[in-house]
Amino acid sequence: MDPLSDIIALLRPSTAISKPITGRGRWGVRYAAHDAPGFTIILKGAAWIAFEGEAPWKLEPGAFLLLPSTPSFTLSSQPDINCELRDPMDVPSRHGEPDGEADFEALGGTFRIETINAPLLLALLPRMIHIPASEGRAVRLGRVIDLIMEECGQDEPGKDMILQRMLEVLLVEAMRWDGIGPGDDRAGLLNGMRDPVLARVLGAMHANVRADWTVASLARVAGQSRSAFAARFGAVLGCGPIEYLARWRMALAKDALLHGAKSLDRIADEIGYESASAFSTAFRKRLGCPPGKFARILGDNDPGNQLDGTGLQ
Repeated sequence: MDPLSDIIALLRPSTAISKPITGRGRWGVRYAAHDAPGFTIILKGAAWIAFEGEAPWKLEPGAFLLLPSTPSFTLSSQPDINCELRDPMDVPSRHGEPDGEADFEALGGTFRIETINAPLLLALLPRMIHIPASEGRAVRLGRVIDLIMEECGQDEPGKDMILQRMLEVLLVEAMRWDGIGPGDDRAGLLNGMRDPVLARVLGAMHANVRADWTVASLARVAGQSRSAFAARFGAVLGCGPIEYLARWRMALAKDALLHGAKSLDRIADEIGYESASAFSTAFRKRLGCPPGKFARILGDNDPGNQLDGTGLQ
């Protein structure tokens, strides 16, 4: 698989909550920050969203918003409304007038991912992905949004399952959206995969994580000098190539320990360490405890190892 597919497979994203959000008249709500990837799709009408310390801006029908880690925010029918503090809920939300046809409709919620490697998502994406309807309509992502909006508007058998699968596709499409540009923060890996030279190197590392890669050997894959390649990699991804490889190996190791089906010898061999002892030393140095203890802590806590939350309400 390619690097993005590798990371998505490791995170195992699924739709934790997907719920309708409606409003009528004048309304405004405020929510505290929470560590969960939140999303919303505007189906009808419009709403104003504002993050702490920032001016409000308008979300219009067909717009998609993804927040890898949801900060505190307000959502309102107008930008000048006092917003009422609300607790997150996992049931349909109605704002403003309780009766009558809604003049605002949205689908919102959160994605659940494996928590032990959740930092991968934050490292992969910028602070926010906002795809306006005018831009989303021009690409395949717009067609996925259209299908979701169509499914929300009917009540056919299997609706919940279809919506969950389409929302998972939407998450991947959002990661691939060309609107995430070189200036976006925390978009290092995405930018790296859009760079033909670095994409070739990332693909080689992910395809053979066991290899004894060096900066020099990776520079040969890139077709550049060692110094030029190292500078280019660091500037785009925010770390050196060997550091990136070490982080990816540890992510794979944590995932293997989480699911407990492999011995330390096998994990060490699969991710490129010459022995279980060498792997354990590297693991302890990076995570502060040996892999066996790490696995026991996970087993004792039995957390389900997934993020939960309620996304954009």
